[in-house]
Amino acid sequence: MTASPSKSRFKNPRARYNFVGRTCSVTGVGAYVPRRILTNADLEKLVDTTDEWITTRTGIKERRIAADHEHTSDLATEAARRAMQDAGITAEQIDLIIVATITPDMFFPSTACLVQAKLGAHRAAAFDLEAACSGYIYGLEIAQQFIMSRTYDTVLVIGAEKLSTIIDWKDRNTCVLFGDGAGAAILQNRPQSHGLLTAVMGSDGLKADLLCMPGGGSRCPATAQSVAARLHFLQMDGRETYKNAVQAMQTAAREALQRCELAIHQIHCIIPHQANQRIIDAVADRLGAKPEQMFVNVNKYGNTSAASVGIALDEAVRCGRVRRGDLVLLVVFGAGLTWGAAVIEW
Repeated sequence: MTASPSKSRFKNPRARYNFVGRTCSVTGVGAYVPRRILTNADLEKLVDTTDEWITTRTGIKERRIAADHEHTSDLATEAARRAMQDAGITAEQIDLIIVATITPDMFFPSTACLVQAKLGAHRAAAFDLEAACSGYIYGLEIAQQFIMSRTYDTVLVIGAEKLSTIIDWKDRNTCVLFGDGAGAAILQNRPQSHGLLTAVMGSDGLKADLLCMPGGGSRCPATAQSVAARLHFLQMDGRETYKNAVQAMQTAAREALQRCELAIHQIHCIIPHQANQRIIDAVADRLGAKPEQMFVNVNKYGNTSAASVGIALDEAVRCGRVRRGDLVLLVVFGAGLTWGAAVIEW
């Protein structure tokens, strides 16, 4: 059962759906980052850059880099195990596994299927989701639909990336930004809880070329020429990406709040995509959010794409920034272009 409307701290917590029935809550979170730390000082030895240049433009001081033997499915599996432990569930209870990633172990089979095998979640359906940095929120919304419709009871959502494999380590404008890691969440119906209140998703394919990896797909399969042209590495128009990210994130956040009839001051913790400190600051300023509402860990991990919000959410819960009953706003932006926001009553 849902909680009585009279007990809610806001007028219509499920305004988007007008839904009377099962709600969807995050009942467990987990994250995993590799042990190897790549500092700005380390990058000074690889490309023409400095710690001051990186820090002032991005806020990043270090990032994690996976070992050669660690693949995206390994990062995802470890984060999943920690989320399962947090939720108090076993692999046999998982009905569906969704892995959001742009760095799958291979084109096929899906990384989700590889994670299923490693977890021993033999009952679970499994598929991958590609929405770049927005993948985690897209995954939460998809999971919610399955739970609300009673198709599944327990869904595992993972954002996982080994971005170090697609970074051009000769390009100082991009190699300083990204890191590896995974964040996971268990979603279930929790009686007497509103849980995930709404999720906003958006995209603009007309700007797909602002952030992409041109090589490797059917348009540009791997050849000696494509490799020599470095087309199998991430490419980004930083200036235009910044402008679009700030605009899309603040718009998505406002829409999510409006759907729930909430004001920004009612949000206890705002967890933005950890891409760049300047983007985070600009979004906070446009939303009218106070610094103490923002949760930021980009300085430690850099941009981990689909894993970013999942890692930050797990850390926010572990350090006590998010507690039961708090209202949490997640907001993201990524290649595609894609963006999204979600409001959760924890």
